[in-house]
Amino acid sequence: MKTQITFASLMLLLATQVEAQKKWSETPKGSFNRIENTGGQILGYSPKSGVKIMTVDGLAFKDLNKNGKLDRYEDWRLPVAERAKDLASQMTVEQIAGLMLYSRHQSVPAQAGGYFGGTYNGKSFPESGAKAHDLSDQQKAFLTNDNLRHVLMTSVENPTVSALWNNNVQALVESIGVGIPANNSSDPRHGANKDSEYNAGSGGAISQWPEELGLAATFDPAITEHFGTIAAKEYRALGIATALSPQIDLATEPRWNRFVGTFGEDPKLATDMSRAYVDGFQSSPKAIAAYDGWGNQSVNAMIKHWPSGGPEEGGRDGHFAYGKFAVYPGNNFETHLQPFLDGAFKLNGGTKKASAVMPYYTISYNQDKKYGENVGNGFSKYIITDLLRDKYGYDGVVCTDWLITGDEGKTPDVFAGKSWGTEKMTIAERHYKVMMAGVDQFGGNNDIKPVLEAYQMGVKEHGQAFMRNRFEKSAVRLLLNIFRVGLFENAYLDPEETKAIVGKPEFMKAGYDAQLKSIVLIKNHNKTLPIANGKTVYVPKRTTPPGVNFFGMPTPEKTEYPVNLELIKKYYNVTDDPTKADFAMVFIKSPVSNGYSRADREAGGNGYVPISLQLKDYTATEARAQSIAAGDPVIDPTITNRSYLNKISKSNSYPDLNTILDTKKAMNGKPVVVAITVSNPMVFGEFEKEVDAIVGEFGVQMEALLDIVSGKTEPSGLLPLQMPMDMTTVEKQLEDVPHDMIPYRDSNGNVYDFGFGLNWKGTIKDARTEKYSVKK
Repeated sequence: MKTQITFASLMLLLATQVEAQKKWSETPKGSFNRIENTGGQILGYSPKSGVKIMTVDGLAFKDLNKNGKLDRYEDWRLPVAERAKDLASQMTVEQIAGLMLYSRHQSVPAQAGGYFGGTYNGKSFPESGAKAHDLSDQQKAFLTNDNLRHVLMTSVENPTVSALWNNNVQALVESIGVGIPANNSSDPRHGANKDSEYNAGSGGAISQWPEELGLAATFDPAITEHFGTIAAKEYRALGIATALSPQIDLATEPRWNRFVGTFGEDPKLATDMSRAYVDGFQSSPKAIAAYDGWGNQSVNAMIKHWPSGGPEEGGRDGHFAYGKFAVYPGNNFETHLQPFLDGAFKLNGGTKKASAVMPYYTISYNQDKKYGENVGNGFSKYIITDLLRDKYGYDGVVCTDWLITGDEGKTPDVFAGKSWGTEKMTIAERHYKVMMAGVDQFGGNNDIKPVLEAYQMGVKEHGQAFMRNRFEKSAVRLLLNIFRVGLFENAYLDPEETKAIVGKPEFMKAGYDAQLKSIVLIKNHNKTLPIANGKTVYVPKRTTPPGVNFFGMPTPEKTEYPVNLELIKKYYNVTDDPTKADFAMVFIKSPVSNGYSRADREAGGNGYVPISLQLKDYTATEARAQSIAAGDPVIDPTITNRSYLNKISKSNSYPDLNTILDTKKAMNGKPVVVAITVSNPMVFGEFEKEVDAIVGEFGVQMEALLDIVSGKTEPSGLLPLQMPMDMTTVEKQLEDVPHDMIPYRDSNGNVYDFGFGLNWKGTIKDARTEKYSVKK
């Protein structure tokens, strides 16, 4: 008797055989599904995105472009370089142009107005009824209409909101085009000061570490690498796959206001710290062979700023037209490249080199040896192609600093576009010049239109084939940084896992230990410190005069306690009567002043005034008579000399000096301890003889500082910078040369030079000071 096999039974038999061959399982995880391939990659996708799962050789793959077949870029078994080339070849010009965008700062939820403002269905967040993790109108627009895939996150309400927002972003971009995931990024957000923009956004849960200069003060690259390893885990749990850090500019100019964000002025220390930081971020706990040494817990490190923003003339910063020039009076250009070439480009780990580089805003004045151009580094073919790419062989992503293609402000002190050297070009022409310089990406631009306009300029000049090839070259680089951190396989987060990882107790402890090791005991006359718990302390209030903030906005005068007294009370009794105190603690910060005065310009001067590192007013009698660089073809065409010789710097820090001296008098011979939040070198001669102990910290929790003062922990930090004898040595040092100031010698005979620090026994001499000693 013959057995009848119907079509339906045949299909059932085939389906059963396929199911038996299937080597994967799927689990719903709320807003996304998670797939585990036996012996292969974990996948994540949104059921609402329209992406289907294909089974090939028993394994699961995502059909990201929804064409019903397994494309090479969708095959996670293949090397990432092969996948990136395949996808780049399939992308439209519009899709590549969107990939070349890097968003302006995005807070989650969007603020009601201002620089980080956004709306939800046309309303501000408080009025909209939206959830904190919903996408703003602007985010939906640039992800959908402009094909943007690189998002810069700032504040987030808490880690759970960050995870849910990430999943919403990824579900949206997975549903359109060829399914390229979003590569979310962050500026540094692990600082101990929870009032600062980025770490405040973590909801206070993220581990807290000293500022980058504080990591340098440990003189221990192993601590910095450990930081990178922990920070990478927290970043990935927040949905962040790229760190816009570290800042490895060699800080040879002591007045530069970004000094605190660097590893200091010493080439060897900065080089070792740069390598350690990048290795920590990029090295995944488990490397994946197809990812070429990377892993799905790696975080791309975008090092900044090539070829160093450190030697700003007069210390004025390149965020503003008044600081557009980096100068090299010591012919020391190549020394500034060391943290890049010997550090971030020569890693110990399997990722080999930093995955991305950001040039600084500055014009590296008269350093273009081939084309003779004086343009911002991001516009310079010599700086990007001839040096970085051709001479030094770097083929990773190069991304401009934010807003270099925008128009500058009406006066040199207005925070606006930073198109230095290309001020008279149109926005589209600047995009084209950046592209032809060899740069891949436009920082702070959500708008695809000028990129497409620049593409057509290239077609007109070089032809369609040339520009298509140029676009694909950048697309491959940009896609590689998304492929090799595993985002194409799984860009989704489990909020419960995020909550468990971010701010994990062992991470918090590691950060706190690093804070302790970063604190420098600078003076300890007659062994004033430590002072035992339970003593009574007087903490004077701190007055901050009216001024302007970084963005040029006015700030009011305020007088308030400089620290949270409740934290002090965990260690000492607190009194507001100096006669009842056993000792006093005066809390101050590095001196603050500004290098440009609109009033001076309006009065007929050139507008340039000194930046001072002392607390009281300063007259620049030793400054250059003729500035090295000058010129702005739009707003200052008549200014050919930016010298500030014989001008006065009106201090914004003079109340700190008054407070120290008043406290000394009020304490009537009892110990006065000064605690300084150090962001730059500073002049100590104004007050050092009047106080008994000085402690320097680079962004730490109050408890860490008091653990040192009370003797719970012995100080071990070392100065990662020179402290100048006076402002004359500051004026006479050369902006591009490290260790060229005469350091201050205090009343105890100690010299506040690079590598100096005290412990309870006296001056620290150990393996660190030997390794990083400066031969003079």
